[in-house]
Order: sequence, then C-alpha cells, then structure tokens
Amino acid sequence: MAKIFRMGVIGGGTGGHIYPLIAVSDTIKKQCSQIGLETEVRYFGNPGSYSFQLEKSGIELVNIASSKLRRYFSILNFLDFFKFFFGIFQALFKLFWFMPDVIFSKGGPGALSIIYAARFYKIPIVIHESDAIPGITSTVSAKHADQIELTFESAGQYFSGGKPMHVTGTPVRESLFITESRANARLSLGLLDERPTLLIVGGSQGAQIINEFVLENSELLLSRFEIIHQVGRENFVEYKAEYDFMSKNYPLDLRKNYLPLPYLDDRKMALALTAADVIVSRAGAGAIAEIAAFGKPTILIPLPTAANNHQRENAYAYAKAGAAIVIEEENLLPNLFASQVEKILADKSIGERMKRASLQFFKANAAELIAKDLIDASHVLSYYPVEIAS
Repeated sequence: MAKIFRMGVIGGGTGGHIYPLIAVSDTIKKQCSQIGLETEVRYFGNPGSYSFQLEKSGIELVNIASSKLRRYFSILNFLDFFKFFFGIFQALFKLFWFMPDVIFSKGGPGALSIIYAARFYKIPIVIHESDAIPGITSTVSAKHADQIELTFESAGQYFSGGKPMHVTGTPVRESLFITESRANARLSLGLLDERPTLLIVGGSQGAQIINEFVLENSELLLSRFEIIHQVGRENFVEYKAEYDFMSKNYPLDLRKNYLPLPYLDDRKMALALTAADVIVSRAGAGAIAEIAAFGKPTILIPLPTAANNHQRENAYAYAKAGAAIVIEEENLLPNLFASQVEKILADKSIGERMKRASLQFFKANAAELIAKDLIDASHVLSYYPVEIAS
C-alpha cells in the first residue's frame, strides 16, 4: 500500500498568497520523495487568475466560495455573510473526500471558512503571516492553528493564546533563481543602453498611482534611467495608449529606454530582477521577499489604503534593516524620487550596504523550514516512521 502525504493549501487569489504556497508545495514534494512518501496537494478556495500557476505546479484545484471579512461598512458584507457559511458547507464536504494530513493557510479572502471546516475534522492547521501587522483572517485563524509561521518577528505580538511561533521568512518561488548574468538578462529583455536600470513593480495587479507617476514624469526619468515597468494587466492597454501619445515627440534614444509590460511572468520577473540596479516597489511582503532574495537596493512606496496599514509597517521594518528607502505616496515627487535613486547609484558604499542588508533579511530556507513544520504538525511520521533531514 502506497504511503501518501496529503496536504491542503489555502490562500486568497493574489501572488503574495499563491507563490509561497507553490514554493512550500514544491519543497514538501521533494522532502517526501526523499523518504519514500507520495504526495498529493490540493488548493481549496478561489485562486482567481492564478489557477494556471497552481496546475502547472501539480496542485489540484478544489473550488470553494470565497468571502471577505471587512472592518468597514459595505453592502458586500451582507452578501459575503451568506457566502461564508456556504463556503463552510462546501469545505466540509470537499475536505471529507480528501481528508488532508495538514492544512497550510496563507490567509486572505475565503480562507476562514476552510479553516473552520478543517478544525471540525481536527485536521492540523499551520498558518503563515507574511506581513508585519497580521490581517483579520490570520488573527482569527491563529486561534485554531497548531503552528504560526512569521516573516517579521514583530508580528508575533499580535497573536495571543500561546501558540507555537516560528520566524521562517517568506518562501520565494524557485523559478526566479536563474543563472543569467546581469548583462545577459539585459540583452534578453532588449535593454541596450548603458544607463542605470530601474525595475518598477506595483504588485501583480499593478499600481495606479505609481503608473501615473511614471507616465507624467517619463521624459525626466528616461533621460536618467532605463526602466522596466510592470503596469498591470487590467491597466495596460489604456496606459500604453496614453504613453504612446505623450512620448510621440520624445527622441528615439529616450523611448528605447522604456520597457512597459502588462505582467512579468516567472521568466521575465527573474530576468528583470537580475537586470535591475534599483527596484521600486509597493511593500507587500511577497514582493519584499523576492527583492531581498536578489540583494537589490530598493525604494518602497507603501500602499496607504492597505488593511491595517500593513504595507507601511512592512516598508519601515525592511528599511530599518538597512535594505530600503521608503517614500510615502504623498511624497512621491519627481525630483525627490530621482535624487533618492541617484544617491543610491552614486555612492557605491550605500548600494553595497543595502545589498548586504537585503541578503541578510532574506531567509533562503524559508520553504524548507515551513515544510518541516507542516510534516511535524501532521504527525505523519508517527505512522510512517521515517526521518527527515533538518
């Protein structure tokens, strides 16, 4: 009879939720393979536009109605109240037919109904909180969790109940780690100028304020830097039309310094992170983890409307480590922005110090640490007595 380790993974449909789930799933499969265990991983919830990435990683999708907890008044709260209980009913039925050895939750919309169903079946639960200030789903889920994994140690103060906590960092998808040199990465992206290269990302969906800033100041910025810019799928067509209109009289040597893209897939993101001299980003925990893995100086522009202002807390925690400069959205002015970038580029000691700090912040073994905790929480080794190397 085959020895099978079954894991359920849950998380809202954003890159910050999905990519760590994939990284941990890949690691679990490797660890279990080494000790003779087959692995089945199923995603419970609604992955949004990330279903392809999950399926590509061998994670089977089990759709569960998604509902969102809001701290403010909205008519959607009334609708999601019913979706929440319907989600519990769905999860109870679908978990029964899979009965995982452990649940790994990244939180987000839809996660809580599955957490309650898993607790009903007494399935062990491990949650991971990436942000410096936990979201409401994480704080509620923690009451039912067997283990809490953290990226920022300071986030531990928001959890009560004496649950075991482990500062593991945020797992980063393996597909980002390529062997290309910076020069070859630049050539692969079609960057030929010798100006310093900025990578500007606003999260997987883009960031309207950052897009508008780049658009309005494109002539100034392109006269100083090459720019790789993830605009966002939904905004790209309109944005590109506006840029083409604004830049029609720019000199050709300016226009060729700009590479706007709707979305950076794994390959292009890996090339862009490798090619960049400075990275400009929102302050989602997933984005910070990926930037830190590449040891690049960073300017963070936290999203002011993020729940619990967690992006601001993430940004200043990362800046406190010495790896980034924070520019608040209201201070995003062209000359200030350009001077901060040029300060990093002009003084090599500043860039090197930020690089060392970011690499020190990054935990390369985050997926391995979480995978081991998941296997321990599942107690699978008590009935398959094998040993996993630390």
